[in-house]
Amino acid sequence: MGDRGFGAHDRLVRARRRLTIIICIMGVVVRRASIVVVAGILLLSCSSPEPRPSPSAAVQQPTSEPPPASPKPEPEPEPAAWAVVPLKRYIAMWNKPTDPKPAFVFDSLLPGVGFGRMLVTAERGDGSGGRWLKLELPIRPNGADGWVRDDEVQVVPRHDELVIDLSNRTLTHLREEKVVDRFRVGVGQPQYPTAIGTFYVWQKVNFDQWYGPYGIYALGLSGFSPVLSDWPGGGRMAIHGTSDPSDRGQQVSHGCIRVYNTDMKTLRTLPLGTPVIIRR
Repeated sequence: MGDRGFGAHDRLVRARRRLTIIICIMGVVVRRASIVVVAGILLLSCSSPEPRPSPSAAVQQPTSEPPPASPKPEPEPEPAAWAVVPLKRYIAMWNKPTDPKPAFVFDSLLPGVGFGRMLVTAERGDGSGGRWLKLELPIRPNGADGWVRDDEVQVVPRHDELVIDLSNRTLTHLREEKVVDRFRVGVGQPQYPTAIGTFYVWQKVNFDQWYGPYGIYALGLSGFSPVLSDWPGGGRMAIHGTSDPSDRGQQVSHGCIRVYNTDMKTLRTLPLGTPVIIRR
């Protein structure tokens, strides 16, 4: 028994010195010498469709780098929360701050009021400590704008905003993004639609006759009717009063917003330059 056991052991030692086993790990042929085969361990064939990865394979770095992530687009700047009052009647307006000279001169005088306020929609520096402001202009076509040097205007904060929903036929007054009032209003007829877009209060007019076509008060807007040009003010749109309560919630106007006189009283204190957003 002892000799047979010794012979078997001697043969195993010699076999260990000579044995070279080729095994497959994750598809890579690895040549290993002097390997001990321990009974009870099941070796998977290299042809197995789902070979078990070795622990070392789990931490290997990939042979190719993943594609770099696409850069996130920069967010669009929000409109500045200001309006401006010109410091003089005539101010030079530029199509672009980088242009060599202004495109035109704008007359900002409002008879009986002074200089009108205009809405600031963007700003940029000039690289030398100065600043340019982009203004929405109260002229045709709707959306016309121009750049002005900030030393030609006085910047004033704005806190109020009007939102007119043509589908629901409502006017909502917001102050610091909180609802102050909401009214049912009359809007333009299908053949005389109310223009949509972002405008602002350009003029304020009182009327003595509460029963007149414009009620007790009117806020002239910076925008114009898309179909009327021979109307008073060249077709300028307005938010104005009405003594007829049946106008509320109806398509009854030539493009203006009709607000019942009782509700219109609450809008008297709105400053010039207040944004007016009209949407469908």
